[in-house]
Amino acid sequence: MNAAAQMRDHNQLVPVRGALSGIERAAVLMLALGNEHGQDIWKALDDEEVRAISGVMSTLGTVDSGIVEDLLVDFVTRLSSAGGLMGTYESTERLLAGMLPPERVSVIMEEIRGPAGRNMWEKLSNVQEEVLANYLKNEYPQTVAVVLSKIRSEHAARVLANLPEDLALEVVNRMLRMEPVQKDILEKVEQTLRTEFMAGLAQTTRRDAHEQMAEIFNNFDRQTESRFLTALEEEDRETADKIKSLMFTFEDLAKLDASSVQTLLRAIEKETLAVAMKGAPDKLREFFFENMTARAGKMLKEDMEVMGPVRLRDVDEAQARMINIAKDLAAKGEIMIAKNNGDEELVY
Repeated sequence: MNAAAQMRDHNQLVPVRGALSGIERAAVLMLALGNEHGQDIWKALDDEEVRAISGVMSTLGTVDSGIVEDLLVDFVTRLSSAGGLMGTYESTERLLAGMLPPERVSVIMEEIRGPAGRNMWEKLSNVQEEVLANYLKNEYPQTVAVVLSKIRSEHAARVLANLPEDLALEVVNRMLRMEPVQKDILEKVEQTLRTEFMAGLAQTTRRDAHEQMAEIFNNFDRQTESRFLTALEEEDRETADKIKSLMFTFEDLAKLDASSVQTLLRAIEKETLAVAMKGAPDKLREFFFENMTARAGKMLKEDMEVMGPVRLRDVDEAQARMINIAKDLAAKGEIMIAKNNGDEELVY
């Protein structure tokens, strides 16, 4: 284990006199090492770690010599006896938790654990256009151009529409003349967005309770969904109506455009599609058949006939599977699905 790695693994140090926190141990150690012996460690730390350690360092005051001695002995002992390492999500999260604010840790871990394909730019495409535009309006036009060139085109269009006109036109001109962006510049933009924008967004954004409940209702089977909605309608019809308007149901697949239907059909297993169609309304069945080749439609009908009676629970599971696949494709920007009011894209 090198010195920088040992510095980052401050949570593994044994307690020393004075009950210093992990970041305080790191700050004391760096002060004790001084410029000559500590410069290599400083170089190995990232900007966030440097800011965190130096911030605590400036407020330490006088540190008892016994605490410094205990800390140095413990550090050297662990550095010399360290063997192999095993990195896990949990150990990484524990390590970061001792060094960074909780909201920053949350953003970093979400980025690491996020679904396949969910990179920084895809996450940015899920930020409400007004919020993103409000942040970008204070950035340099070239920076805004880089960001908008990396997110989905339809989202970039909505963000541009929310920028001040002069800035928006300047950004358009920059994007038209833009050459390939150097990797180090792109990484700096990404880092700034993570540490300044996404971290701030995590602190201030609270997910709408109706949206969260609509997603829960989407995962109910048909009978449970009906039972809860009926009870909720009797108690608070306005709330029930709002949840229903936010839900994405199997019937909403009929709102897909032709290209999106084709993409969805390619992603669905044949058996799942056949079972789901067994319990689908006639109108929705026809919608899918119309978007399939004659041969594919004929084969699907034959599969459905050979299948015979199907349990309602199996139909619900197959339809839920189709809905979840559609949501995944929408999150990746591969298809567009509409809300019940039909005027906006649903992003998951």
